[in-house]
Amino acid sequence: MEPVEINAGGYYLRQLRADRALDDRPALVEAFADPLLRRYVPNYVVDTPQAAGDYVRRRAEEWAADRRCSWAVAEPTTGALLGEVGLKDLDLAGGTAEVAVWVHPSARGRGVASTVVDTVVRFGFGALGLRRVDYTHVPDNTASHAVATRCGFALVGRDGGELRWRREADS
Repeated sequence: MEPVEINAGGYYLRQLRADRALDDRPALVEAFADPLLRRYVPNYVVDTPQAAGDYVRRRAEEWAADRRCSWAVAEPTTGALLGEVGLKDLDLAGGTAEVAVWVHPSARGRGVASTVVDTVVRFGFGALGLRRVDYTHVPDNTASHAVATRCGFALVGRDGGELRWRREADS
């Protein structure tokens, strides 16, 4: 699938970039150096410009393979990277995905995550025909708990050590 750009009100959702016109790599390195982000997103080490470039390429490959739709959350006038939101574990045939989000430390506390998660979930239901989107987080991640609640997810239980939330297309 080709990447899709979305106007999310106060934010612009676009593909992550590392080119002459726009380079997200410095902001990625800065964001992933944050202890809170490292705590809640432990599966990625993005500590150099090369690692950030690999991260950007991986996201582009996941789009192309229909495995994940991933958007850079950008400030609309400057294009500055404020975070990332995506639909991972994408199963277009089964109509399911899991939403994932992180916000750059400089943009936290402004409702960025709730706005973009809701936007992407609605995109998944409308444009991709998803019927169900899940959201998981560790129990002590109070910000993710608030995002799930604000975005209309219902708590459905635990999956290992994580809380699992679900939003159906009809809700």
